[in-house]
Amino acid sequence: MLEEAEEWLSRRSWDAADRSLPQLLSAKRAAGAAGSISVVLPALNEEATVGAIVEALRRDLMEDVPLIDELMVVDSGSTDRTSEVAAAAGAKVVHRDEILPRVPTAPGKGEVLWRSLLATSGEIVCFVDADLREFDSRFVSGILGPLLTEPSVQLVKAMYDRPLGDNPGGARQGGRVTELVARPLLNLHWPQLAGVVQPLGGEYAARRSLLERLPFPVGYGVELGMLIDTLNLAGLDALGQVDVGVRKHRHQDGQALGRMAAAILRTAQVRLPGSVLPNRLGLTQFQRTDDGGFTPQTHPIDAEERPPMNSIPEYAARRAA
Repeated sequence: MLEEAEEWLSRRSWDAADRSLPQLLSAKRAAGAAGSISVVLPALNEEATVGAIVEALRRDLMEDVPLIDELMVVDSGSTDRTSEVAAAAGAKVVHRDEILPRVPTAPGKGEVLWRSLLATSGEIVCFVDADLREFDSRFVSGILGPLLTEPSVQLVKAMYDRPLGDNPGGARQGGRVTELVARPLLNLHWPQLAGVVQPLGGEYAARRSLLERLPFPVGYGVELGMLIDTLNLAGLDALGQVDVGVRKHRHQDGQALGRMAAAILRTAQVRLPGSVLPNRLGLTQFQRTDDGGFTPQTHPIDAEERPPMNSIPEYAARRAA
C-alpha cells in the first residue's frame, strides 16, 4: 500500500506553474457547462483577511481572466464586519442560516461547506479558507488545473509549506495536528493516502458530482472524512494535489488544536470497520486556577455528519430545475 502511495505521489502531484491561465481558460471553455466554477469561502469573524482574498480572486480570475463564474462567502455567524467587507470586495455573501432553513444549523466548518452545495451552481466547487494572509490567486487556479485538464481527477488538494508564525526559523513547522494526528492515522489505516501532503488543508476543489455523494462531518473532521470517503467511493486515482507555495494564516493555541484533533480522531474512527462510537463525545481539558489548582473544562466533540447532499429533496429539485 505504501508503494502505491509513493507511485501515486509521482503521478498525481503537480505544481501550480504547470498550467498557464490561458490553458485553463481554454480547457474551461472546451468543457462547456461541466467547466463552470464556484469558489466558496467559509468565514467566521474574518474581516481582517477575507476582503483581500476576495479582491485578488475577483481581479485575477474573474476580471483579468474569466475563470471563476461564482465567488461566494458563506458567513457562519460572524459578529464582526466579515459580511460587509466581503460584499464590498465583490463576493456574493450568503448567511449559513439562510441555506436550507428547515434544517437547524450545527456549528462547524463542515456544516458550512455542506450547505454551500445548495447555494452554489458550479459543476466544479473550490473551497478556500478565509483566514489566509498574503493570498495568491494561484491557490485557486492551481488546484483547478487538474480538474479542467484531467478527466479522471475528481478531488484536488493544495499542498504548501506552512510557516509557524512570522519567524523564518519556524518555516515548515505549521500543521501540528496534521503531523501528530492525521498523518499517523492515514499511514496506519489508509496507507494509500500516505502521499497526501496536506490532508487537513482547507484549500481544495472537486467535481460537484463527487461532493454531492459524500457525507460531511459538521466540524473539523470534514477534510479527513472527505479524503477517506473519496478513496472508498472513487479510488486513489480520483485524487490529486498541486503545490501552490507557502500558506500563511492564523494559528490556534494548543487547547484549540486538541479539540480539533479529537474531532479528527472521531471522524477517522467511525470510518474503520466495526467501530461503534457514541453520538456525543467530550474532551476534558484543564485550566490553572488562581489558587494553584486545576479546573476541568469538558468540551463537546460534535459527532454529527450530514448526509450526502443528493439525498436532500431541495437539492434534487434545484438540480432538476
